[in-house]
Amino acid sequence: MAEVYYRTPLGIALVTEDNGYICKVSILDGDIEETTTNCKVLNDTIKQLKEYFAGKRKDFDLPLKQKGSDFQQIVWQELLKIPYGTTITYNRQSQKMNNPLAIRAIAAANGKNDLWVIVPCHRVIGSNGSLTGYAGGLWRKQWLLQHEARIMGTGQTKLAF
Repeated sequence: MAEVYYRTPLGIALVTEDNGYICKVSILDGDIEETTTNCKVLNDTIKQLKEYFAGKRKDFDLPLKQKGSDFQQIVWQELLKIPYGTTITYNRQSQKMNNPLAIRAIAAANGKNDLWVIVPCHRVIGSNGSLTGYAGGLWRKQWLLQHEARIMGTGQTKLAF
């Protein structure tokens, strides 16, 4: 297992690798120094995060493996299908998963996502358009959505139906 700290526009990201897979990307508050690594997959992740924040990358191409139940894995795979610059509601996510009664369980699984930005749980919003539930803080969720809208040239994220 290896890790590296990388400074993003939203704080320090702690990126963790295990057996050649990215298993965790978390955002931290505080004054933490950036670090370097010789680990290829960690360096690839930092490169792709830099490209994302520079507006040059919309999708990540990394080996991912986070721990979770079968249900959580399905929820996280569904998150990867949400297009860049687009939002969906928790209700719509449950419908797309053919599980409309599982909104709370799906929202809880979104909240357990350990791959900040890479698995884009920030693109899921409340039914009334509100920015609800985000482990990194709602201000970061809003920043990420505005960033993607800016890159798309729309000024606002598109709601997918």
